[in-house]
Amino acid sequence: MSSKIEVLLPAALIRIFAFAGFISAAILLVNAAKRAGIIPTSPFTQLAAPIAQIAAIGLVIGMYLLVSRKARTLAASGAVISVTSLAGLVGVEFVLNLVFPYIGQDVVAVLRSGPLGIALTVVSMLFLLGTVIFMLALWRTSSVPKGAIILYTASSLPIALRTVFPETVLQLGLIGLAVAAAFLATWMLRNIPRTTAGDGVANRVQSAAVIAP
Repeated sequence: MSSKIEVLLPAALIRIFAFAGFISAAILLVNAAKRAGIIPTSPFTQLAAPIAQIAAIGLVIGMYLLVSRKARTLAASGAVISVTSLAGLVGVEFVLNLVFPYIGQDVVAVLRSGPLGIALTVVSMLFLLGTVIFMLALWRTSSVPKGAIILYTASSLPIALRTVFPETVLQLGLIGLAVAAAFLATWMLRNIPRTTAGDGVANRVQSAAVIAP
């Protein structure tokens, strides 16, 4: 049984971040199904794609808040890089889903060969770097299931290097990342602090009421 982590955090905030993790997992599965042709590409699936990265930002922040007191610098570095890269990946997903499908492949090739291609590569490498550092911090300092950490890290590799791996491997990476995100969100819910900021305030109010004449 996982141990509860004693930190002054509102329980509702942790639940919100965990819920963001489940949303990210669901959208990642939709993206994988779309790429595999299981569900058709539609305006909904194209607009939903970037939500996976937006929600993943909440997941990373929530996990960092739970381990920050133990992980310190390593987790902070990984979290900052991860959040920065995920914000960049939001833009990448908008380009891939809302721009590239509506222009010719020759134009896409020209764009990829210019500054846009450099930006896509930098964001992808930052995502991989941030993931490795943050997952290492979780491995060393928290009760996160090791299997979820390994799956999250391994699944991030084909996503960050999507131009190197075959399409099937990329789809498996999306599925693996979705499963790992769901596991991490579940871990967050199971480790909601017993002592929350709201409880601390309530206890101080009660103590003052008892002491007051």
